[in-house]
Amino acid sequence: MTYSGSTKGSGGGSRGVTPVGDWTPPACWYEPRSAEEFAKYVEDMFTETVNTPGQHSYAKTSVGMFRDEYKDGTYKNYNLDEKDEGNFWVAVQDEDRWMEPEAQLCDEPPFWVENGDAPPVRNAVTPQVLAELAYNQIQLPATEVTLAPAETTKVNLPTWAWLDRATFKEVSVTAQLNAGGFNIQATTTARPVSLRLEPGTADAETYPASGECALNDDGSIGEPYAKGKADRTPPCGLKYLRSSGNGTFGLQATVTWEITWTGSGGTGGDLPAGTFGADQAVTVQEIQSVNR
Repeated sequence: MTYSGSTKGSGGGSRGVTPVGDWTPPACWYEPRSAEEFAKYVEDMFTETVNTPGQHSYAKTSVGMFRDEYKDGTYKNYNLDEKDEGNFWVAVQDEDRWMEPEAQLCDEPPFWVENGDAPPVRNAVTPQVLAELAYNQIQLPATEVTLAPAETTKVNLPTWAWLDRATFKEVSVTAQLNAGGFNIQATTTARPVSLRLEPGTADAETYPASGECALNDDGSIGEPYAKGKADRTPPCGLKYLRSSGNGTFGLQATVTWEITWTGSGGTGGDLPAGTFGADQAVTVQEIQSVNR
């Protein structure tokens, strides 16, 4: 399995997308291995375990029993005499989630599947499963909402908020499997669709009142503040109704991303939307006046 695109560790990102609702990408799945690939894997594992100094006897016994099952037990010589007639399917765990209970659900030992037959397990790799795995690899841009006033605002003064199209754009990840005679892939794409503002205090108003700022036709969100707009209501922003005192308010800006995918064989569709939020500290001061 390989990933390419805006993946974790590719740089220029902050963190992954969080699915909306109860759905999560698979934490484990099953992949095909040719008879030759599987035989080499088992023999290498056996040799390394047996020849490692200080290795516990139970580990040697366990790996020996595993080897016997596929070399001289239920399967004969790893089915190498039938190598063109099918593949072994093996369980794989997401390395970042192997401690999660969901990662333990793929508990079937390696099994043989004839060509043309569907593996009798859940999460056997298909283009859609690849798309779901790519979903978990997406790295979103670390985009901070631009505010005006930028660092310190005043009580009852509208604060403009916006995201520029140049830094706020769609990202995608492609997952590809090339093993056991299978060569399939899927590309999962996240497209920003809205920004939600939560001021960090109940003593505030948002623009619009829902706090949900929609995507503009040009791909941006909100509108940059410029001189001459002081008397206007920002299309996206907020207004604090009290001072933050000696501290700050934690403005939370959460972007909602629409997720779609396309894959081998003309497959494709939608996946659950995702969100990515970040906190920004906002200082709110009282407007000082002079009485004469």
